[in-house]
Parts: sequence; C-alpha cells; structure tokens
Amino acid sequence: MPAPAPGSAPAPVNPRSRVLVASLIGTTIEFYDFYIYATAAVLVFPQLFFPSSDPTTALLSSFAVFGAAMVARPIGAVVFGHLGDRLGRKKTLVVSLLTMGVATFLIGVLPTYAQVGWVATALLVLMRLAQGFALGGEWSGAALVATENAPSGKRALYGTFPQLGAPLGFIIGNGLFLLMGALLPSAAGADPSQPSDAFLGWGWRVPFLFSAVMVAIGLWVRSRLVESAVFTRTRASGGVRRLPLATVVRGHGRQLVLGTFIMLATYVLFYLMTTFSLSYGRAAKDAAVPGLGYGYTTFVLMLIFGVLFFAAFTLVSGPLADRYGRRTTLIWITAAIVVFGLVWAPLIGLGTLGVVLWLVLGFTLMGLTFGPMGALLPELFPTSVRYTGSGISYNVSSILGAAVAPFIAVALWEAGDGSPWLVGVYLSAMAVLTLTALLLGKETRHVSLDDGETARTGDRTPSVTATGGS
Repeated sequence: MPAPAPGSAPAPVNPRSRVLVASLIGTTIEFYDFYIYATAAVLVFPQLFFPSSDPTTALLSSFAVFGAAMVARPIGAVVFGHLGDRLGRKKTLVVSLLTMGVATFLIGVLPTYAQVGWVATALLVLMRLAQGFALGGEWSGAALVATENAPSGKRALYGTFPQLGAPLGFIIGNGLFLLMGALLPSAAGADPSQPSDAFLGWGWRVPFLFSAVMVAIGLWVRSRLVESAVFTRTRASGGVRRLPLATVVRGHGRQLVLGTFIMLATYVLFYLMTTFSLSYGRAAKDAAVPGLGYGYTTFVLMLIFGVLFFAAFTLVSGPLADRYGRRTTLIWITAAIVVFGLVWAPLIGLGTLGVVLWLVLGFTLMGLTFGPMGALLPELFPTSVRYTGSGISYNVSSILGAAVAPFIAVALWEAGDGSPWLVGVYLSAMAVLTLTALLLGKETRHVSLDDGETARTGDRTPSVTATGGS
C-alpha cells in the first residue's frame, strides 16, 4: 500500500476491540429478534394469530410466516448490498439494525386475531417480512466489518465474532421467554407444557418490546465505527460500481452459486436444531404425531445447554480455519454432518441422555460449520461487490435451507409415524450438496480483501487476489 503523502493525516482506524464488539452486538440483536419470533411461532402464535381446530395446521401456518421472512432476506441482501457497496459498510449497518429493531418492537404491540381478525395476521406477516429484509443486510455487513478490519492471519477468527451473535441471541431470547414463563406460571391443575393465560395475554410481548433497549445499545456502538480502509481505498480509486448487483451476477455467478450451496447444510442444521427441535421436543408422546413429551421449560433449558457448545465451537472454528484453510476445515465438518444425520434417530432413541447428546453434537457441528462462513463468503468476492455478493449467497441459501426446512421436517416427522429418522436423512442429503460445492470450490484463506493487493497472511503459500469480472 502506498505511503501517505508527507504532512497528510493518517486515515482513522477502528480499534480491534471496537470492531469485534460492533460486529458481535449487531448480529446478537438481529438473531435475538429472529429467535424470539421463532420461539413465539411454536409457543403462542398458533393460538393468537392462526386459530385452527387442527393444531398441526396452526403450527404450519405460523411456520409459513417464519419462512416468509427468509424469502424477504435476499431482497434485503440486494438493497442493503447496493447501499453497502456504494455508500459504505457503516451507514448501511446502522439502517439495517434500525429496521429490524422497529419491526420487532411493533410485533410486541400488535393486536391478536381475537381482537381484529385477519388484520392481525396480515400485520404480523408485514412485520416479519421487515425483519427478514433487515437481516438480509445485517449479516454480510457485520462480517465485512470484522474481516476487512482483521489483522494478518486472523481473518477467520475475527469472522467468527458476527457468527457468535447467533448462539448469544438464542440464549438471551429464550432466556427471557423462560423468565416470563417462570414469572407467569400456569394455574394449578393446568397443563404445565402450555403457556399461562397471563403469558398468552401479555407476557409474550415483553421480549419483543425489550429489543428496543438492545437496538439503542447497538446503534451507539456502531455509530462510533469508521469506514474500513479497504472500502475507503476502493472508493478513492474509483472502484465503486454503479450497479453492484449487475456486476456480481455478470462476473461472479459461479461464486454466488458455490457460496449459496456451501451455506446450505449450515442453514438446514441450524433450523432443525432450533425451530423443529422445539416442536418435536414439546409434542406429547401420545399425540397423533408423537414427540418427546418434554415440558417447554425443560426442553428449552436442554436447548440452551446445547447452544453453549454452539457458541464455544464457533470460536474454536476460527483458528482451525486460519490454520488449515476454510475449505479443508469445512469438508471434514460437513462429512461429520452427513454422519450425524444418519445417527440422528438412534441417538434420540436412547432416552434423555441420548437427547442431550443429540443436542450437544448437533450444536457443536453447528458452531464448527457456521464459524468459518464469516470469512469464507466475503473472500469469494472483490471489495466493490463484496457486500452484495456475500449477502446474496448467504440469504438465498436461507430460502433453500431455512425457509423450507420446518415444513419438510414436519412432513417427514409425520411420514415416519413420529420417528425423526427421515428428518436426519434429509439433513444428510443437504450436507452432501454442501460437500459437493466445497469440493468444486477453491481455498480462499490467501485471497486478499484489498482489491489489487496481495494478501499478507504470513503463510508460505503464494497469495492470490479475488478474481472475477468487475
């Protein structure tokens, strides 16, 4: 990089602690907002917004709105990617976080179906679409803040911090739901697996309203960031593209497809271990489609225990990917996910100990596969289209993986007469697709994130720069 002109002031640099906190806190808030909807979609929304004489139909309707947000995410990726690649990462991240926060807060004040009929359902769908739209722009921006400001040889480690927001958001969101459930218990003699009247009346709203406090903290942290030097140099050299979407589709189509399928197994595993598992764990053993029969509090505590492994192994994955490469690390982890899907049902059949082992193994693999994505997807694209390209790959994969996963899982659960073995086979099949994409791709740890410069990673292997049209 050329030295600054004599007498010129050095460009401002983000302190490492600020980079890590800003990339972590934003995704924590975004995933918190998403998780509290996912929990409410199982726990209260089927009764409050999708009343039906058939509980399965109500649950699937609630999941449909959950999936609608996944469809909105690629749209958000395109819009926020355009802004991020033209105006900068900082401004775009502030707008995406504010959009998510407003939508989540408004869910907390919505009237229910019993009060205004279908209007309540329509408003919930609208807010859910806004959540998905915002999350479509959040992840890639947070990943870029982390990786574009990372020191030499630690890009994957820094890239795990926005990923860490997923388990932290889960723990905070579900922890708050547990707290409200404990403060508002069911009446004596009532079904303890069902929420109390007070919880259904107003308690469920508290986690949504509390998001306003978290968003305010996140906005304050992000307002103190300065733009990354990588983007600043690209803008100064005239490298900003007028239409980043057209550029990335025309010149980086292969990277878009590979990135999408590289994320596929991660998304399927993610939503099977969270949203589906909560439904399966709480379903009664004598129901028409039998489940594990755990009470809500018991099973969520088991989930939170598993998510602790998700968080720990997300951080572990960064140094592994920095040392051995993103592709090599993920090939081994994805192969392990294939095996995990095949032993899914036998593990659960071992009883409570087997269920806990199932959750621990699933969330451990989740951390190991999710962590390196914070570095790998941005490394597929040059600076001028990095926000757009990584965001589209990440969020289109959400449709193929997360949006349809709850429906496919419920259908396979029913087809298996209550046994989830077909759900495990589905996970393994999706992991095979990801494994294929990884084998077709190339290693990216030596790719420079600074267009036109050579990566200075300190590795012996010669470095290369991001390639493709511009």
